[in-house]
Amino acid sequence: MSFIVRTDDLPIFEDSSGGLRIEGSRVLLETVIRAFQDGATPEAIVQRYPTVNLENAYTVIAYYLRHRREVDEYLARREQSAQQVRERIERHQRDMREIRSRLLAQATV
Repeated sequence: MSFIVRTDDLPIFEDSSGGLRIEGSRVLLETVIRAFQDGATPEAIVQRYPTVNLENAYTVIAYYLRHRREVDEYLARREQSAQQVRERIERHQRDMREIRSRLLAQATV
C-alpha cells in the first residue's frame, strides 16, 4: 500500500478591499495570526471565531510559521494602511470635546 503525499491549497481569499480572509468566513488573516502571536491555540481561535474551522486554523498557522517574513510584511502593510485611515478620519472629524462639553452642560441644566 502506498501513501500519496498531497499539498493542500491555502484556505485564504482576497476580499474587494485587498484584505486576506480565511476561507468559509469573513475573519481576516491578521486576526488569526495576531491571536496566535498572543498565545491562542488553533482550538482557542476556532472558539473565538466559530466561522473558522479547525483545519483552516491549523493550515493558516502552519503557513505563517513557514513564511513568517512574508506574512509579517503583509501585516505591517495592513497596519500602516489602517493607521493612515485613522489619521485621515481624525483630520476630518470635528473636535468631540466641544460637543461633549455642550452635552454635559445641557445635562446639568
